[in-house]
Amino acid sequence: MRKDKKPKADAQAMPKRAAIHTKPGEASVEQEDLPAGVAKKPVEHKSPAEWAYQRLILYIQNFEKVLDGEHEVAMGFTDTGGGFLRIEGLGHFDPDIVTFYGTDQSGARVQLVQHVSQLNVLLRAMPKEHEAEEPRRIGFRLAEALDDGESAADS
Repeated sequence: MRKDKKPKADAQAMPKRAAIHTKPGEASVEQEDLPAGVAKKPVEHKSPAEWAYQRLILYIQNFEKVLDGEHEVAMGFTDTGGGFLRIEGLGHFDPDIVTFYGTDQSGARVQLVQHVSQLNVLLRAMPKEHEAEEPRRIGFRLAEALDDGESAADS
């Protein structure tokens, strides 16, 4: 690299990301700016759990943006065959654990504690619960804390 063409320090700290879709203009986390609260701490200063947690929030929020008023986000257990979990909470325990809280398709409480090296999540639109007037949007609640630079797990 030429000496007069040094990259910005901010650009060096930002993670590489990319996405290509068959539909032009398709919304994608990889193409969005990171919330200020996420971008202010360099990736190399985050634990694997914190960094996975923050990105999961962004993916959930992005997924919820395209849902209609009759659906909510759920997570499939892609490696266990255990069905789906309606996501009602998300947490992390440094340095390497991510936790999902929610209910399964029968309404039973479910908590998945997963090591970041095993993280494999399928997001799915599920019909909202009948008694709920409005669909619950966990991604947007979690993202508010990211925008504020807080850990949503602390709120």
